[in-house]
Amino acid sequence: MSSTKALLKAVNDFIKQSKWDDAIESAKDVLQKDPKNYHAHIFLAFALDKKNNVEEAENTYLDATKIKPADQTAWQGLVKLYQRQGNKKLKQYKHAAIKLGEIFRDANDMFKCQDVVDKFVDHARTQGERLQYVDALDIQLPESPLYEALEGRVPHPAKTYEIQAKIVEPEEKKRINTLVGERRTRIGARVSEVTLEVKREVYRQSKLGHIYRQLIDWTTDDELRRTYEEKLLQYCHDRLMAWPPGEEKNQEMEIVRKLANDMVIIRHPFKFAWDIALNWQDHKEIKEWDVTVLRQYCVFFPDSDLNRVIMGFLTSDISPFPKETPAQNDAAADAESEDESEDDDAGGVPTTYVPLTEEDRLLMMTEGISSGDSLLAYRLMGEYYQHLEEHESNVELMRKAIDFLKTERTKTGMAFRNTGDAYSLYLGTALVFYQSPRNHQEAKNLFDGVLAHDPTSTPAMIGVGLIYEEEEDYDEAIDFLERALQGDPANLRVKTEAAWVKALKGDFATAKAELEACMPLLTKKGQNNKELLSQTQYRLGYCIWNLDTSKSARKSRSGAYSYFLESLKSNLNYAPAYTILGIYYSDYAKDKKRARRCFQKAVELSPSEVLSAERLARSFADDGDWDRVELVAQRVVDSGKVKPPPGSKRKGISWPFSALGVAELNKQDYHKAIVSFQAALRISPNDYHSWVGLGESYHGSGRYIAATKALMNAQKLEESPDVEITGQETWFTKFILAEVKRELGEFDEAIALYKQVLEERPEEDGVAISLMQAMVDNALVSLDKGFFGKSVDHAVSALKFAVETPAAIKDTFNFWRAIADACSLFTSVQGRLSEFPKELVQGLLGSDEAAPEYQVLKDIDAVGTAVVSTNGIFHDNEKMGIDLTRAMHATILAHKRAVHLSANDIHAQAVAYYNLGWAEYRAHSCLPAHLRKKATRYLKAAISCFKRAIELEAGNSEFWNALGVVTSTVNPAVSQHSFVRSLHLNERGAHSWTNLGVLALLQNDLQLANEVFTKAQSADPDFAHAWLGQGLVALLLGDQKEARGLFIHSMDIAEASSLATRRLYSVSMFDHILSSPSELPITSLVQPILALTQIQGLKPQDLAYSHLSALFQERTQEYQRAADNLENICSQVEADYEVTESPESLKHFSIAKTDLARALLAQGLNVEAIEAAEMAVQLSSDESDGSELTAEERKRVRLSAHVSMGLAQYYLDHVNDAVGSFEQAMQESDNNPDVACVLAQVLWATGKTDAREKARDVLFGVIEQHPTHVQSVCLLGVIALLDGDEESLEAVVSELQNLRSSDEGVSAKEQSRLGEVLKAVAGLGGGGGAGGGEEGQAQADVMFHPYLPHGWAELAGLGEGGDDGEGAAEMALRVAVKGVAPRGDLPAEELARAYAGTGRVRDAQTAVMVAPWEGAGWRSLGDAVRG
Repeated sequence: MSSTKALLKAVNDFIKQSKWDDAIESAKDVLQKDPKNYHAHIFLAFALDKKNNVEEAENTYLDATKIKPADQTAWQGLVKLYQRQGNKKLKQYKHAAIKLGEIFRDANDMFKCQDVVDKFVDHARTQGERLQYVDALDIQLPESPLYEALEGRVPHPAKTYEIQAKIVEPEEKKRINTLVGERRTRIGARVSEVTLEVKREVYRQSKLGHIYRQLIDWTTDDELRRTYEEKLLQYCHDRLMAWPPGEEKNQEMEIVRKLANDMVIIRHPFKFAWDIALNWQDHKEIKEWDVTVLRQYCVFFPDSDLNRVIMGFLTSDISPFPKETPAQNDAAADAESEDESEDDDAGGVPTTYVPLTEEDRLLMMTEGISSGDSLLAYRLMGEYYQHLEEHESNVELMRKAIDFLKTERTKTGMAFRNTGDAYSLYLGTALVFYQSPRNHQEAKNLFDGVLAHDPTSTPAMIGVGLIYEEEEDYDEAIDFLERALQGDPANLRVKTEAAWVKALKGDFATAKAELEACMPLLTKKGQNNKELLSQTQYRLGYCIWNLDTSKSARKSRSGAYSYFLESLKSNLNYAPAYTILGIYYSDYAKDKKRARRCFQKAVELSPSEVLSAERLARSFADDGDWDRVELVAQRVVDSGKVKPPPGSKRKGISWPFSALGVAELNKQDYHKAIVSFQAALRISPNDYHSWVGLGESYHGSGRYIAATKALMNAQKLEESPDVEITGQETWFTKFILAEVKRELGEFDEAIALYKQVLEERPEEDGVAISLMQAMVDNALVSLDKGFFGKSVDHAVSALKFAVETPAAIKDTFNFWRAIADACSLFTSVQGRLSEFPKELVQGLLGSDEAAPEYQVLKDIDAVGTAVVSTNGIFHDNEKMGIDLTRAMHATILAHKRAVHLSANDIHAQAVAYYNLGWAEYRAHSCLPAHLRKKATRYLKAAISCFKRAIELEAGNSEFWNALGVVTSTVNPAVSQHSFVRSLHLNERGAHSWTNLGVLALLQNDLQLANEVFTKAQSADPDFAHAWLGQGLVALLLGDQKEARGLFIHSMDIAEASSLATRRLYSVSMFDHILSSPSELPITSLVQPILALTQIQGLKPQDLAYSHLSALFQERTQEYQRAADNLENICSQVEADYEVTESPESLKHFSIAKTDLARALLAQGLNVEAIEAAEMAVQLSSDESDGSELTAEERKRVRLSAHVSMGLAQYYLDHVNDAVGSFEQAMQESDNNPDVACVLAQVLWATGKTDAREKARDVLFGVIEQHPTHVQSVCLLGVIALLDGDEESLEAVVSELQNLRSSDEGVSAKEQSRLGEVLKAVAGLGGGGGAGGGEEGQAQADVMFHPYLPHGWAELAGLGEGGDDGEGAAEMALRVAVKGVAPRGDLPAEELARAYAGTGRVRDAQTAVMVAPWEGAGWRSLGDAVRG
C-alpha cells in the first residue's frame, strides 16, 4: 500500500514538473499493481491529455468514472477534454455535462450545476453546427434530468423550443432539397419519386413535430401558440403526403384530421384547417354536413373559392339546410365583427356576398369552382348543375372531379366512397342526357358500380331506368324506376317518369291515370316545380293525343292541344311541347307558318327534338336553303341522338347524315359528303338516296370505281320489294352512273345509260348535252387508240343526235363545243373525209352569212358559211381538199357560236376563245407546207383568239402555252415569253416545257432544247412528245442509235393520233433496216407498218409515208398491198405532174415506178414489172446536172430497175434479154457482187458452154474483188461439184472452211449456207479436204458455232432414230429458243424447224403455233400423229 502511494506521489511530482512521459510510465506501473486505482487513472488521463493522446485519455477518464461514478474529477476532466475538441465530441460532451451537473445537483451546488450547463450550451452554440446546437438545447428542456434543479435558472422552455423550431425548419428544407438534387441525376430516377423518398427519409429522423407540440404546450403566448398550431398541421399534412399507403399513412391521416377539427372547434380562422375539416368529410348526403360550420367558413373566408360555392348552394332552392334567419345573420355579423376587429378599426367592412338572383348565384358558383379544387365544392356544384340540367357542364365538371378525387385518395389514403359515389351519380345522370345515347354505356357502368356496393341507391336506379328508357327497353326501365320509387315513394319526378315509360311502351291509359294522379301534387308544390309540371302536362296531353287518334279528336282545342298549351304556360322553354304543337299546326290546323316557328323553337331549345329537326330540314330543303338544312342536321348529329349505343333496341336515325351529305354536295365539299353518306348508310344500309348521294360524292371527288359500286348498290335496291322507289327517282341514278362510266372511259355503256334516261325524261337538257359530250369523247378516245373508223362513226352519231335535240339546247356553250369537236375530228382523220356529214352540219350551222354569231374575227380569218353550205360537184382530186376545208370551217363556225353564247360569262368566253384559237391553228396546220411558210389568215386569227383569252383570264397557263405555240414561227421572242409565263403559272406543265424545247430546236439551241426536254420528262414521264423532242436532239447531234431508242419509246407511249411520233419512228426504223443485216427478223417491221398505216388513215395525201409503207410491206412480203400502194402513189404523182410539171413529182414518180417493178415481179406479174422497170430506166436516163435525181439516187433507181427487168425477162424465158439487163446492172452498180451472183446463176441456167464459162469468170472476178463474199464462193463450190472439177473444188472447199471458221462479216444465215455446201461436197465424196462425211461436217458446224441451231439440226437429222440424234435435236431447240427476240434475231421459221426436229407431238404443235406457214412443223405433227 505504501509503495502505491509512493508511486502516486512520484506521478504527481512528474506532472507538476510537466514530465508527461515519466508520469505516464509511473501511472501505468501503478495500474499494473492496482488496476482499480482511481487516482492513477486520473493522473494517466491527465498526462495523456497533455501529450495530446486524446482517445486514450478519454478512455482512461471513462474507466475512472466507472470506478467512482459519483466523483466529479473524472467528469470534469472529460468536460475539459471535450471542450478542446470543438464540435467533434459534442454528443459525449453533453453526456459528461449531464453527469457532472447531476453530481453538483446532488451536492446541492446549483451554481456549479448551472455553470456546467451554460458552458456546454455556449460551447455548442459557438463550436457546433446548427443541428448540434439544437441537440445541445435539450439539456435545458423539461426532458432533461437537470431541468427540475435548474428551473428558473435557464430560459423558459417555450423560448428554447422556439429557438429549436427556427433552426430545424430551414435545415430540414435545405436537406430535402440537397438530397433531391443529388439523387435526381441517377439513371432512371423520377423527380416525384425521388422527392417522396427523400421526404420519407428526412421525416423519419425529424423531431420538428415534437418541438412544435412542446412549444404549443409550454408557450403562454396565444398568438404564438396559434402560429405553431398552424405549422404543426401543415407539417403533419406534409408527412401524410409523403407516406406510402399503409398503417403509417392512416395514423398520420387521423392526426391531421384531429388537428384540423380541433382548430374548427375553437373557431380558429386558419383556412387550411377548415378546408381539410370540410373536404375530408365523407357523407352519403349533403345534409349530413354541419351547416353551422359551413356558415362559419363563409364568415371567416369570404374571399375564398369554396365560400362562393357554399354560399351559392346554401342560398339556393335545393339546399337541404334551413334558411338563415335574421337573428342568425346578426349573430354571424357580431362574430365576424369580433373576429375582424382589426379590419373594423381600419375601416374594413364584411366582404361576405349573398347572391340575390339565380344568374348571380350561378355566376358566383362557377367562378368559385373554376379557380379552385375542393371535394366539397365539386359535390355542391354537381348537385346544383344537376338541378339546373346543365348536363354538358356537369359532365365536364364531374370528369375533372373524379380525376381530382383519385389524386386525393392517393395523397390522403382515405377511401372517400360516398364522395366517389356522388360524383359517379352526378356524372352518370348527366351522361344519360348529354349527347344521348352516345354515353349511355359509360353512364350505365357508373350506375352499376354504385349499385354493386349500395343496392338501394335511388339515384342510381333512376339513372339506369332512364338509360333503358332512352334505349327503348321499356320493361327494364319500368322495373328500375319502380324499384327506385319503393325507396323514395314521395319522389314525384320518379313517379311521372315511370308513368311516361308506360306511355312510351304503348300503355297510354295506365300512363294517363298515373299522370293525372300526380297533377294535384304538382300544383300544390307551387312555383318550385314548374319544369316538372310542364313536363307532366305535356306527357298527359301526349297520352290523350294517342288514345284517340281520329282527326277530329286531335284537331280539337279542348283535348290534348290544351294540355300542350298549359305545358308551355308552365315552362316556355319545354321543347317537346313545341314539337307536338308544330305537328298539330302542320297536319291538322294547316298553318305552315306557325308550324315552322314551332319546329324552329323546338330545335333551338333542344337538339334532341329529332322530329322537329327533320320537319324543319325538309321545309328548308323545299326552299333550297341548304345552309340552314346543314345547320339543323349538324345540330341533330351533335346531339348524339342519331346513333344508338351498342346493344340498344333503338334504331338509328340516318336522315341527318343524308341531309348533311346533300348540303355538302351542294357546296362541292365531296370529302365531307362521302363521310356523311357513309355514316347514314351504316345506320340504314337500305337507304336508296344515301347510296345515290354517296355515288355522286365519289364521282365528284374522282373516285370512280367506288362511285360505280355505290350506284350499283342503289340499283340493286331498285329491284328489292322492300324498298319503295318510283321511276321519277331512278333516272338520276342512271344519269350519275353514266357520268361515272364516261369518266372511266366506258363510253358505250355511258351512252346506253344516257339514252335510257332520255327515253324516260326527254325534257332533261343536261342529259342530252352529256350524251353528246360522251359521243364526242368516245370519238376522240377512239382516235387516240387508233380506231379511226369507230371514231368517225361516233362523231357522225353525235352530229345526228345534235340535229334531233330540242332548240333550247342549241343555245348552250357545251352544245356548240361538242359540235366543233365532232367536226374537228374529221380534220384529224383525213382518210375518212368523204364521210363528213355535210348536210347535217349545214342544217346545224345554217347559211346566213350575216348572222351576228359568225362575225367573230371574220375580218381576219374570212370564214363564213359559204364553204360549208357549198353543194357543187367537184373533181375527184379536189374532193378531199373541199371536204377538209368544209370540216375546218364547220369547226371554226361552231366555236364562234360558242363564243357568241358565252358573252355573259367571262370564264366561259375565255375558254371559247381558247378553243376557237386552236381551231384556227388547226386550219393553218392543215394547209399545204408551201402556204404555211408565211403567216396565214388562220394563224393571225389564232393569235388574236389566244390574246383575247389571256385578256379575259391572264392566270391560265394553258392560254399562254397556246399563244407560244402559234407565235413560234412568227415571233420567237413573244413565243418564248409566252412559254415562260405559262411555266411560271404551272411549272409542272410537261407540254409547255416540250413546246419551249421545240422553240429552242427551231432556233438551233440544242443544249437548251435537251435540258428543256429533260425537264418535260421529269414533269410527266408519259408525255410522248418530250421523248420525241429529245430524240430529235440526239438525231441532230448524230447519235442515231440513241435517237431511235427515244423514238421507239415515244411511239410506245403516244396516242395513235400523234402524227409526228409515227413519222419520226417509221423513218428512223427504216434507216436502221437499211444499215442492218439483211436477215433482220420480220417482227421488227410490224410496228413501223402499223405506224405508217395509221399515218395513211390520218393523212392519206402524205405520199412520202405511203411510199415508205410500201417499202416496209415489200420487206414483209405483202407484195399485193405494196403494189397497190405504189400504183396509187404513181397515179397521184402523175396527176400532180400534169398540173405542176414539178421536178420533185417526176423524181418521186421515177422512184415509185422502180419500187413498183419489184413489187410486181414478186407477184409474178413479169410483163407489168418489165413495163414499170423500163419506164423507170427511161425517166432516170438524164445524167445532166439539172436532173431531178442525184447521181446516187439515179444509180440506185437504175440498178433496181435493171435487176427487176432482168429477173422478169428470165422468168419469161427471155434469157438473152435478161443477161443484157444484168450486164447493164453490173455496169450501173460498179460490179455489185450480189448482182454478179444473179448474173452468174442466169448464165449457168442457159446451159451453154460459153455462158457457163462466162459465169465462172464473173464469179472469179467477184472473189478477186470481194474474197469474203459468201454467196459467190458457195456458187463456185456448187459449179465445181456439178462439173466434177476436183482441183477447183479443193480450192473452194478450203475457202469455205476458212469462211466457216471466221465470224467476221459472216451472218448466221450465211453460216448455214456454208454448212450445206460443205455437207453436199462431203456427201458426194469430193473436195479432198472435206473429209469426215456429212456427219463430220455437221460436227464441225457445231464445234465452230455451238450457239447456232443449224449445226445441231443437221447433226440430229443425220443421227435420226438414235440417242445421239435426239440429244442433238434437243440441243438445237435449246439454242434456237435462246436465239429468238429479245436476246437474238433468230427468225420464226428457224425456231419452228428446231421444234419440229425433236419429233415430239408437243413440240410439233408449238412449231405450228410459232410459224404456221413453215411446212416443217406440219410435217412433224403429221409424222407424230401417224407414229
